[in-house]
Amino acid sequence: MAHAKTSYVCLPCRASYKQLYGRERQRICPRCSEPLTHVGSAFAAPRRRDTAAWRTLSVLLNAGVGSHKSCCGGPGYRPRTLREVRERMTYGRRTGEPVAKALVQQVT
Repeated sequence: MAHAKTSYVCLPCRASYKQLYGRERQRICPRCSEPLTHVGSAFAAPRRRDTAAWRTLSVLLNAGVGSHKSCCGGPGYRPRTLREVRERMTYGRRTGEPVAKALVQQVT
């Protein structure tokens, strides 16, 4: 059985790569030689010229939010715009929730 590939991103280059997952070695960006960030197997990269989407992604990754599949489905809700990120972070500050938890909770 073949091993599944997972996604890694380089935030400065705004590039995404699918590679075999392994904790034993660090992945390096072929463009800038910086370390790649593991984002998970359920990741869909935004277009390179969509700077707002990449800024949103960098906030999520710096907060520790990835795109990992669970046994019952995909990664769940993720903010897609900077406005949604600001709303979620404001909600987290008001309620006292950790940032990572507030970012992935969808409040209607």
